[in-house]
Amino acid sequence: MPDRFKGRLVLVGLGLHDEKDVTVRGLEEIRSADVVFSERYTSRLCEGAISRLSETTGREIQMLTREDVEDASVILEACKRKRAAMLVVGDPLTATTHIDLRLRAEKDSIETAVVHAPSVLTAVPGLLGLQHYKFGRVTTLPFPHEGHLPTSPCEMIIDNLERGLHSLVLLDIDSENDRYMTANEGMRFLLEMSSKLERAEAISSETLVCVVARAGAPDCIVAAGRLEDMGLRDFGQPLHTIVVPGHLHFMEEEALQTFAGARKFSADKDDSQPI
Repeated sequence: MPDRFKGRLVLVGLGLHDEKDVTVRGLEEIRSADVVFSERYTSRLCEGAISRLSETTGREIQMLTREDVEDASVILEACKRKRAAMLVVGDPLTATTHIDLRLRAEKDSIETAVVHAPSVLTAVPGLLGLQHYKFGRVTTLPFPHEGHLPTSPCEMIIDNLERGLHSLVLLDIDSENDRYMTANEGMRFLLEMSSKLERAEAISSETLVCVVARAGAPDCIVAAGRLEDMGLRDFGQPLHTIVVPGHLHFMEEEALQTFAGARKFSADKDDSQPI
């Protein structure tokens, strides 16, 4: 009986910082692939990491645009009769685009496999010492487009806060223009969004926020404090991530003080703001 699948596509997670974050299995998949693709519009590694990975594995890595990945025809055509690897920063299946790619490959009778790797979705909460199961919906802050700044990300954070849940806030990437939103920009945008909303719970200069800069890198920065104070800090080069905590367990309070330099919290456990 003939095999259902004609080719093979493996989605390989690259981790968070550089070429050293790739798992041993990931390296094996890259070396055994006939063709290797990657993209940088969903995230990026540090400067030169992809070139060094190419040298280490002995494989040419073809960089694709957002349109190439979303259209997927170049990838799907290449892996119909070949072993193809698609390299993704972080974990391969955290972006809808890559899930769609895998679905389309399966529908085209192309075998798929996944090699997982560290993701910002787990690394950032862990670095802050916050409990993963207490996070609500994840949101992304976009760059304003033609002067328009949507308020939906802020509304999602406020919804989480009203339920006592933490919010992981990803920051926009414009890879074509080599522009990466900083935490300082993100906090400013949150204040602008909140000022447009009529909500009892809102984002203000007194809101407790956390910033993780360059998760997974040797010079990673982990910090927490009032938004007003955090907005004045220099967190260095992107990539940055913001977390807006909800109700804090006493162990989470201790973690933010120990790992992120947060000030001590009030004795009222219902108050998650630093004093």
